[in-house]
Amino acid sequence: MQMKPFQILSALQWRTMVAGVERTERAVAEETAIGICYDSEPYAVLMATPSDLEDLAIGFTVTERIARSVDVDDVRIGEHPDGLVVDVLLTAAGRDRAGPLRRRNIEGRSGCGLCGVQSLEEANRPLSPLAGGLTVRREAVQSALAALATQQAMGQATRATHAAAWADASGRLMAVREDVGRHNALDKLIGAATRAGFVPGQAFIVITSRCSYEMVEKTALAEVGLLVAISAPTMLAVRKAAIANMTLIALARVDGHIVFTGAERVIDGAETI
Repeated sequence: MQMKPFQILSALQWRTMVAGVERTERAVAEETAIGICYDSEPYAVLMATPSDLEDLAIGFTVTERIARSVDVDDVRIGEHPDGLVVDVLLTAAGRDRAGPLRRRNIEGRSGCGLCGVQSLEEANRPLSPLAGGLTVRREAVQSALAALATQQAMGQATRATHAAAWADASGRLMAVREDVGRHNALDKLIGAATRAGFVPGQAFIVITSRCSYEMVEKTALAEVGLLVAISAPTMLAVRKAAIANMTLIALARVDGHIVFTGAERVIDGAETI
């Protein structure tokens, strides 16, 4: 049912070191329209990599604040002439909790987490502070970064996708998800962690994309109190992290990182947790 996440294509390549043009094969990431429905009612269209779609549906449901993961009764994936349709079936309690859904009026592009939102209030909804976050050693953050660099199969093949990883307190990666869209990769990860029964309070999340405020918000809605981003955050992301009582680490590389909020939860290896 699901399309392949990437394909091997023949292409012409020109290099300055080599005279002329040569034909080569290269992996190219797939990007397709994914229609998200709730009880067969259309809600949004995402441009995404067609893999791990059940994870995407559940994570999207949580981070859109439509319903909790326990409110999802089933996820059905179907073909469409223009892409794929993912129908999320809610329980009776979930339908009551969701209430009337406001359909997004345009597609969500792969680089955008707010496409189709129709008001400023919807775009900047308040976050509740998390009860507390995981305390980790700096070495755990570095271990997770090093491990993620080796566990991006799609990214290594195509150089065109983002990744999000779920790590335990020691920095061991428990799940990794990839997508052409950074928001989709994080939603897929949150859905995967939810389905696997991972405990949010015992984990942190690592993302390979820039850290805009939506990434902080999605992490907070997943009840994870520590986010590590490879790229720099925006000021709004830092503010949101502080409001959510979240530890935000960014500009994270294997040789170091910067702690923007919640520095008390990141300790040196000589200290005890």
